Amino acid sequence: MGLGDWYDQHILPRLIVGAGSAAQIMKRRAMVVPRAHGDVFELGCGGGINLQYYDPRTVSSLSGIDPHGGLLDMARATAAKQGLTADLREGVGEEIPFRDGSFDCIVCTFTLCSVEDHPQVLRELRRVMKFGGCAFFLEHGRAPDADVARWQERVEPMWKRIAGGCKLTRPIGAAFRGSGFEVEPLGQGYLPGTPRVVGWNEWGVARKAGL
Repeated sequence: MGLGDWYDQHILPRLIVGAGSAAQIMKRRAMVVPRAHGDVFELGCGGGINLQYYDPRTVSSLSGIDPHGGLLDMARATAAKQGLTADLREGVGEEIPFRDGSFDCIVCTFTLCSVEDHPQVLRELRRVMKFGGCAFFLEHGRAPDADVARWQERVEPMWKRIAGGCKLTRPIGAAFRGSGFEVEPLGQGYLPGTPRVVGWNEWGVARKAGL
């Protein structure tokens, strides 16, 4: 096993779960994830960080995918500990292993930054979404301030190598709109106590345009 593989297998999962569980991030997760209802799909469910926020009174079924086996094991263990029945599979967002129109709600939190083919993943989210469904998102990405965005461009090549392919310069709401969604913003801003270059967040609801 090379050093890169060892890092990805043993260190990266701990970094992702640790950073993703920071207090300010958890506050924002708590504003987004409990809105999910019906048949729910989570993109990037690894680590199981969001599982505590799903309301069993309103969630009929819970499914999810993650490409990282170690993070997926964490999510499955967390689900079992909490007594949740969840269909959590290894997979990638570019080819979601569920049928068309399977889900009322999709949840994606701090995930779209790291997918390979951004437009294809958004097409897949539309595909598996039921008629009248929606996606609840909480993501970090390209900052609106030009000076911060320039620093994001400079830092991104190194950042991707240590953060599992995470990209700092991807648009968030604009990407959903460009892929045929109508976006209802719920909030945006820099994460308190976090360097601005990695701290811009947007959260909201994305629906298929015209529905």
